[in-house]
Amino acid sequence: MIDYSNNSGPQSNTGEVKAQDTTNTFLANVFTYMGGALAITGLLAYWFGNTPDLMSYLINPMGGASTLGYVVIFAPLAFVLVMSFAFSKLSSFALLGLFVLYAAVMGVSMSFIFLIYTASSIASTFFITAATFGVMAVMGYTTKQDLTKFGSILFMALIGIIIASVVNMFLGNGMLDIIISCVGVLIFTGLTAYDVQKLKRIGAGVEYGSESANKLAIMGALNLYLDFVNLFMMLLRLFGNRR
Repeated sequence: MIDYSNNSGPQSNTGEVKAQDTTNTFLANVFTYMGGALAITGLLAYWFGNTPDLMSYLINPMGGASTLGYVVIFAPLAFVLVMSFAFSKLSSFALLGLFVLYAAVMGVSMSFIFLIYTASSIASTFFITAATFGVMAVMGYTTKQDLTKFGSILFMALIGIIIASVVNMFLGNGMLDIIISCVGVLIFTGLTAYDVQKLKRIGAGVEYGSESANKLAIMGALNLYLDFVNLFMMLLRLFGNRR
């Protein structure tokens, strides 16, 4: 009796290798976009945060945020909404342009942290964030556990801490702020693993070099960027040394 399974083996293996290569290339693009965006954000945050003349445009004489300062603080949300809702209509080039602008505006927005926290604690928190993010990204890539069900739970928890954060803006409760930050760290570490696994699956199903693949890579980079930045801010609120 002839065993036909042996004849199909090499073809199957070739297909699996090709799919794995496509996935890895897609993820490499995602992390390249994300890394570039983080570099833009970090450089602009440092530049503005350590240049009094530039910060004077963002702060009014009373010490609070100026009109431009508030625009800079809330503008990143507008960029995310435009990129999300106009995803199907925008070209990959336009989407990338918006992502770069978003990263730049976010950098200016984050410059305020240099007025609140010491530079050394900002730097140490960044490296802690990078290490934590890296571990969770590897976990999301390598785990065989389906994280889909955890994604919906984490998203609901995220909505909860957003509402709690808005409420606490008026309450000013220090203990609630600590609780929100602790829960936020757990949420964004979990979301990092979830998003990487989701992007791994997306990468396995896209056509290499296509317009759709490029757009999905940019939006994937945006998701991971948000995970990283929010994790960084939560950790900074917990461990950052104030001036």
